[in-house]
Amino acid sequence: MILSHIWGIYTHPKQEWKLIADRHESFINSLSHTLFIALIPAICGYYSSVHIGWSIGAGNPIFLTHESALAMAILMYGGLVGGVLALGLMAHWMAHSFGANPSHVQAIEVSAYTATPLYMVGFATLYPELWFVMCVGLAGIAYSVYMLYTGVPIVMGIHEDRGFIYASSLVTVGLVFMVSMLGLTVFAWSSGIGPAFVH
Repeated sequence: MILSHIWGIYTHPKQEWKLIADRHESFINSLSHTLFIALIPAICGYYSSVHIGWSIGAGNPIFLTHESALAMAILMYGGLVGGVLALGLMAHWMAHSFGANPSHVQAIEVSAYTATPLYMVGFATLYPELWFVMCVGLAGIAYSVYMLYTGVPIVMGIHEDRGFIYASSLVTVGLVFMVSMLGLTVFAWSSGIGPAFVH
């Protein structure tokens, strides 16, 4: 069932990982979870940009046009879903170097459920104060990293010692993905493909 593991991820993560590992529901289930969870930051970001306005510091809130915010939300959604799938494929490929032979479903499960706390940070954008969103975002990243370290040995069947190194490698890959996305965003904006503000 979609979203059936969210409560457990926050209340008892290790037990929830064991439940996920025992069920191995399906690729469709993990993908459906990702497709739904990725809507949170996309929709909340769109709404706050168009209807609430972002407070960057002193001065009036900054608003985006409907068209610009919608385009950014769609691109964000595609990037979030694509990031989970790419990290899952990388997790599957790297696992063989650490003596594990997981299925693609197991790798996508690790990627999808690890990303969940980070994507839930999207709710914070409904209070679009930059300092607040950054603080909540850092907490979301920290909890996602914790989820990765606790979930890898359980779901991927890797010994905890090697699992720590494996999870650290995946964190590095995830950071590379994030920096790449930021780099593409900066390149697009410098090329004239950027947000349109309401004046």
